[in-house]
Parts: sequence; structure tokens; C-alpha cells
Amino acid sequence: MATYTPKNILITGAAGFIASHVANRLVRNYPDYKIVVLDKLDYCSNLKNLIPSQSSPNFKFVKGDIGSADLVNYLLITESIDTIMHFAAQTHVDNSFGNSFEFTKNNIYGTHVLLEACKVTGQIRRFIHVSTDEVYGETDEDAVVGNHEASQLLPTNPYSATKAGAEMLVMAYGRSYGLPVITTRGNNVYGPNQFPEKLIPKFILLAMRWKVLPIHGDGTNVRSYLYCEDVAEAFEVILHKGEVGHVYNVGTKKERRVIDVAKDICKLFSMDPETSIKFVENRPFNDQRYFLDDQKLKNLGWSEQTVWEDGLKKTIEWYTQNPDWWGDVSGALLPHPRMLMMPGGRQFDSEEGKDTSYISSPNQTQMVVPTSKSSVSSQKPALKFLIYGRTGWIGGLLGQLCDKQGIPFEYGKGRLEDRSSLTADIRNIKPTHVFNAAGLTGRPNVDWCESHKTETIRTNVAGTLTLADVCREHGLLMLNFATGCIFEYDAGHPQGSGIGFKEEDIPNFTGSFYSKTKAMVEELLKEYNNVCTLRVRMPISSDLNNPRNFITKISRYSKVVNIPNSMTILDELLPISIEMAKRNLTGIWNFTNPGVVSHNEILEMYKKYIDPKFQWANFTLEEQAKVIVAPRSNNEMDASKLKKEFPELLPIKESLIKYVFEPNKRT
Repeated sequence: MATYTPKNILITGAAGFIASHVANRLVRNYPDYKIVVLDKLDYCSNLKNLIPSQSSPNFKFVKGDIGSADLVNYLLITESIDTIMHFAAQTHVDNSFGNSFEFTKNNIYGTHVLLEACKVTGQIRRFIHVSTDEVYGETDEDAVVGNHEASQLLPTNPYSATKAGAEMLVMAYGRSYGLPVITTRGNNVYGPNQFPEKLIPKFILLAMRWKVLPIHGDGTNVRSYLYCEDVAEAFEVILHKGEVGHVYNVGTKKERRVIDVAKDICKLFSMDPETSIKFVENRPFNDQRYFLDDQKLKNLGWSEQTVWEDGLKKTIEWYTQNPDWWGDVSGALLPHPRMLMMPGGRQFDSEEGKDTSYISSPNQTQMVVPTSKSSVSSQKPALKFLIYGRTGWIGGLLGQLCDKQGIPFEYGKGRLEDRSSLTADIRNIKPTHVFNAAGLTGRPNVDWCESHKTETIRTNVAGTLTLADVCREHGLLMLNFATGCIFEYDAGHPQGSGIGFKEEDIPNFTGSFYSKTKAMVEELLKEYNNVCTLRVRMPISSDLNNPRNFITKISRYSKVVNIPNSMTILDELLPISIEMAKRNLTGIWNFTNPGVVSHNEILEMYKKYIDPKFQWANFTLEEQAKVIVAPRSNNEMDASKLKKEFPELLPIKESLIKYVFEPNKRT
């Protein structure tokens, strides 16, 4: 990967929020770079944002407007600028509804002036244009795959329309004149120095004054938030590693509803959300959700570092320590501020300023919830599952659960390795989610796979990957029932230590061909962000007559080994898999109950609850090896990730008693 090294960088809008963090970072980290910042000091800019850089010899501030062609040309030539990072823009959506011409002037015309200056001087080696995720328009509420960089641009408000228009100019100058352009599209950003017209600083300043937090609409709008320093690092990576002509999404898949953001802030201020939140009239059009696919940027080496809880605490701490950073911002704290955008100052529409009812008392609880959102949500399509593995044990149980919960479902008719038949299933059934419970484990056990390797590959590898790819193509989440039999106890995870294998650990068991194929496909599925992988181990259900039930199997063996293992109680965990689909969870999950249980412990329970006369004998692994073809996996899985998402999940022994042995208890 080629690395670009700039010499003299012009950063526009650098006294604003995001650009100031980028400028300060580059000045601090690269003393050999000359950083020239240009800002007209509009209402949302503040020279104090650049205090960390002002004494540095490689920093220079110029007050001016990007709309001035003479100034821009002068700067490019006299400062020998070879790189431009263009942040300057009007960005507040509310303002764009009342003063849209100002957005066209700043966002489109200003960008055009910069591009023309680059063309005329002919010295620019990188032009990084900073856009927004809002150019994609509203993301479907049920979408599990975010907008990627080639997605269609469908802006829905004057602000995003001007940003999309600016992008078209950037692209045109890249193609027509060979200008070395890169475009970024980012999620919402929060952190210190942000002008309080934006949601998070507005709520923080209101909470600091013990005033009510006004929420547009019903608060169900979903946004993704990145901490400012993570975003600054992203621009540092794009500057040095980004490819000319490419677009990069700067985002996170961690989403939050506006109402939940408000509640989190209330919690940190020890405020009662019931009395501290007020719903107000919605803006003319308020996109329900923006969702990005950020894999392309991750491929350059960037990743989000700051978790929401830590970032929010840092932001609150900064605002409480700098309450007067922006001076008098009372007008910006109104539910619907209309700002008259004038360089060098802040003025607010006086009519809006007359409405102070929302801050009269923190005990006001009257809510004004518009009906437009509810009418939209009522049209939201219901769940419908497409399940593969009809004749399998788990697939059959899933169908029964769907019937019990009233969830419409159909079993897939296509074969996993036949792409056209899978596509036909999806088009005919129109599911919201796809479950893959199909796979070859062997008949009657995994030893079968040792002599049927091509059949095993066809289903477990090729078929699973084909289904994942077809689901991605149709924007569907696939929940894939995988296996935890890809690990074995080792020096780092010794038997009896309580140290389990985690989701990110590399499989270390290759004793059976079945396990090899499952480890192989799991690794490949990591490239699909629409897949939820559920690692099942030694599945057990309350149906003790089912020959596939682990308890049924070992109770019929003449001899068993006695090794503690993680296991999956299907009666408890299969309903959780349906809930995971509803939550649109992705990634790898150890799908087992917490803890381990040995063969002997299970058979002791069997004797206690089912058959007091039951007897069994043990043999060693060496003795077992003489009667099986392929070695078996024995391990402990770390189920803490699943337990954190579903705190009610029972430890393995408690789950065995509650879901398996108590219901089958014989008196």
C-alpha cells in the first residue's frame, strides 16, 4: 500500500469542530508538515479550538472565506500548498430549512472556488473533500448492511443536497482535469469544542442548567456517533493511505436512538428522564436512520477506539470545565433555533427566541408527539424468516418456535450450493431474516465426513458461503448455526482452569475433517458483515428420545469419556437466536451456556431425575480413539459476550436442570 507524504497542507474550516481536532492532531504529530488553516470564523467557529496549535512553528492561521477566489489562489501559491483538506461548510440541518441559500453559497460555490483554484495552480497532489453520510438519504430501518461507498446518493434535506452537489463537482474535477481527489462521508461526531446547536452538546449544556432536553419527534430516530479523536485519526489515515479517486465512509455500526442518547445524559447528570425529556415538533423531514458500511476504511488500518460510555464522559467533563467556551448560546439551546449565519458572530431568529416554555421547569412533562412517525412505523413489514435445514434437528425446532411465537416463516427449497435456487427462494418468500441450520455433521456422527469430504465441503463451505453472499446481495441478515468444535484444550486454555476460548481466538482443533470445514468457513464469513455466526456445542434439548441429543447419545453408549465441556441447551438458546435476529446482531458468538459440565455430571443428573438404576462406565481418550475414526473436540467456550447481551442466560448446570431434567423428571 503506497503511502502519501504531504508537505504543506491547507485545512479549510479549521476553527470549527472536526477540522480543529484534525489540525491540532497533524500539527502535534507531524512537525515537518506546514499546516495552514483558513476559516472565516462563522458562528460555529472559535479560535480557542486551535489553542493547542497556536504556538507551534508549523502552524499558520488565516482568516478568510473560501468563496474568495483571489484569497484562495494567493494562499495556494504563496504557501506552496500541495494538499487540501476541505472541511469548511454549513452543516446544521435545521438551519438549512430556513436559510438554504447560505448552504448553497458555502457548500457548493465555496467548494467550486477551491477546485478551480486547484486546477489553475496545478500544484495540488491531494484534495480531500469532507462530505456526510446524509448524502445517502434515509436507511431502511431493517437494513443490516450499511450504505457502501458506491451506494446511490439520495439526499433528503437542503443541507445534504448541497453536500451531494459539492461531491458531484469534486468528482467532475477529478475526471475532467485529473485532480487527485478523495471524498469522505462520515457519521455523526461528538466531543469537546462542538458548537451546541448539535444534539449532544446541546443536551449537555441544558442538563448542566437543569433544564428540559427537547427531542424532535418521538425520539426513535437512530444515529451512529463517533468520538472526535477517533475521527481525527481516521483523517490522518486517509491523508496518508487513502487512494486517489476513492470514497471512504467514516463510521461505526454502533447505533443509538436519540431518546437513548438523552437518557444516557440524564443518567450521568442524575436527572430523571421521565421529567427531564420533552418531545417537541419534528423538523420538516427527519431521516429515521443513517447506516454506513465502514469496512473500506478499516482495510486501511483504522478502527474505532473510544467506546460510547467513555467518549460521553469525556465530553461532559470538558463542557463542565469550559461552560463559557462559546459565550452566550442560549439561542442555540432552543428546540428549533433559526440562526442567521453571519461571519464573525451569532444571531438568532427573535420569534423563536420568544418561546421559552420548554425551559420553564424540569418538572414539565407535557409531550407533543407528532403522528407522522407512528403512521410510518405501522407500515413497517413484520418479521418473516426463511429457514434452511428443514429436515435437521435445529431447523425443525426453529420452525416449531416460530409457530409458537406467531412469526411467519418458510423453509427454503433451494440447495445451498445452487445460487439461482437461493435467489428464487428470497424473491418468492421475501424474508426479513435468513437462518442457516443446514449442514453436514455426519451420519450418524462426524466420522462419516472423513470418507465423504467433497460432500462435506459442498455443503459446509461452498453452500454456506453462497447463501451468505446471496443474502448480502439482497440486504439480508443471515444467522448461521456453526460449531464450537473447532477448539481443544491447550496450554493457554487448560482443562479445569475456567479460561474459555473467546470469539476472536483462532481455531486450534483440526482432528476431524468436519471441524476443518467449519473453521474454514467461519474464517471466510468474517468478510461478510451481514452474518451472525452462532457457535453451537454438544447440543442438548428436553427431547430425550431424539437420537441427536447429546444426552440421548451418551446414555446409550456402553462407555463414555469424562471430560468437562461447554454445551448448548437448545430450549434456552434457540429462542435467544430469534431475539438476536430481531436485534440484527452480527459477528461471531459463542452460543453456549456459561461454564462447563462433564459427561459424568450429566449422567449423574440422568440417574437422579430419569433412571435411578442407570449405570455407566468410563474409558480414556486413548481407549476411545480405538473405536472412532476422527478425534473429538473438547473445550470450554467463553460465553461472557452472550451473557452480557442476554443477562438472563443460565449457567450450563442450572439450565440442564431447568430445561431438560425437571420437565422429564420421573417419580
